[in-house]
Amino acid sequence: MKYQEFLDYIYQRHSGNVKLGLERMESILKAMDSPNEKLKGIHIAGTNGKGSVAAICEALSLEYGLRTGLNTSPHLVDYRERIRINGKNIQLNELMKTYKKWQPVLEKNEASFFEITTAIAFYYFFQKQIENAIFEVGLGGRLDGTNPFAATVSVITTISYDHTKSLGNSIEKIAYEKAGILKNNTPLILGKMDKTASNIIKQIAADKNAPVYELGKDFQISNPLIKESGTTYNYYSDKMELENLTLNLIGRHQAYNAAVAIKAFSIFLEKIGKKPEEQKIRKALKKVNWQGRMQILSKDPLVLIDGAHNEEGVRCLSENLKELFPGKKIFFVMAILRDKNLKSIIRNICSVSYKVYVSKNKSTRAAEIEDQVEIVKQNHQNFEAVYDVVEAVEKALSEAGKEDVIVISGSLYTISEVLKEKENLF
Repeated sequence: MKYQEFLDYIYQRHSGNVKLGLERMESILKAMDSPNEKLKGIHIAGTNGKGSVAAICEALSLEYGLRTGLNTSPHLVDYRERIRINGKNIQLNELMKTYKKWQPVLEKNEASFFEITTAIAFYYFFQKQIENAIFEVGLGGRLDGTNPFAATVSVITTISYDHTKSLGNSIEKIAYEKAGILKNNTPLILGKMDKTASNIIKQIAADKNAPVYELGKDFQISNPLIKESGTTYNYYSDKMELENLTLNLIGRHQAYNAAVAIKAFSIFLEKIGKKPEEQKIRKALKKVNWQGRMQILSKDPLVLIDGAHNEEGVRCLSENLKELFPGKKIFFVMAILRDKNLKSIIRNICSVSYKVYVSKNKSTRAAEIEDQVEIVKQNHQNFEAVYDVVEAVEKALSEAGKEDVIVISGSLYTISEVLKEKENLF
């Protein structure tokens, strides 16, 4: 089986529906001799920021010379982005060899697309004797395919509304689902969230005798400043004070994500008998490898892509854009998924935009252009409907001046389509 045949097969056969539940995954991992129970590492859940926290943890781990595995989702350009070893995508021959070895077990258990990928990551990381395995939860936590990971440290980044059909339509229900990753006696790092969510999670942690380290209480940041080159901030905890840190990711929210990552990784180091070192942390934060998050693709005009795809993410993006580009005209290319809160997301986009290009990405969940346009009209915004994301970007490039800004966002699917055509566009 060739790579493209493998991709076509797992997409067509297994990606149609989300399969929440642990029975299949536990059966598959048992057949693999339970690599999930033999790995050390960091397990990360949350509504927003979990991918960035995972990537920052990876950078920190690599700076310490640890053999590092990173499992994230979704990918933006190449499926192999989902499984990284020491900062690089899994090699094609290694991916195919691992899949072929376990294909009969995966078939027998009718594994979903996500379960196939996660199982491959668990097995491959164990085979490569990974010292720090970093797993990003796919959806929720309690019933997610990554849940069987016997992590050294657990992380919950944020709690807000997303995937409400699967996780519930209240903050309490969503917090409960995310807290499903907690393990007995395993330290938990909590990011920035409201008290309703944190109180629920902390109660579950208490029941599991899991120590909790909370942003704003046990560690904190101050003076976050953003510019086109990244974000600077100060980090404080009971054991460490780091002033004027520089992160190569843009956004106030990334300063909070980095603080969570530093705390999680510091506790991981303690668990494996090592100590945090200031210079290594400083170096690592300048080397984070994470595409599609307030990423600048070109200048004159400046073109920025961001994977914000829910209410909280787009609100955060809008606030960062106001701070980063005061007084500038923003030409906004958007294409959103229909199962999101379109009214709230589009209202925030319109609040920062000079003109909006309304488009539709190629996801089967994509919102119709007409539905998006109706909400743009309600916000009395200048707009144009363009029926292909890449064409919408080309249209924005033709109309924006050198001093203007083009932003492309609304879904990871949207920015993925642009990244795949990056060389032709810019």
